[in-house]
Amino acid sequence: MSPARRTATASRFGERVRAQRLALGWSQMRLADEAGLHFTYVSSIERGERNVSLHNILRLAAALSVDAAVLVGGLQNELPPKAPEGR
Repeated sequence: MSPARRTATASRFGERVRAQRLALGWSQMRLADEAGLHFTYVSSIERGERNVSLHNILRLAAALSVDAAVLVGGLQNELPPKAPEGR
């Protein structure tokens, strides 16, 4: 996601990931290893630069030993709704 497309929702998700990681005293490298992701990907998530797939949300939650709802609960999609097809 380019900086222009960065949303407050992605930023809040990243803040939640970072908070859980720091509560465990882990580096981004440790979280990446535990989740089976690349550390630069984890870094970009924490900066709110990624639209994270469901599978990677579940990987992060499992690595952090939290339910995925801890990371996504209450977040709202800020992008405008997709226009109906044919327009």
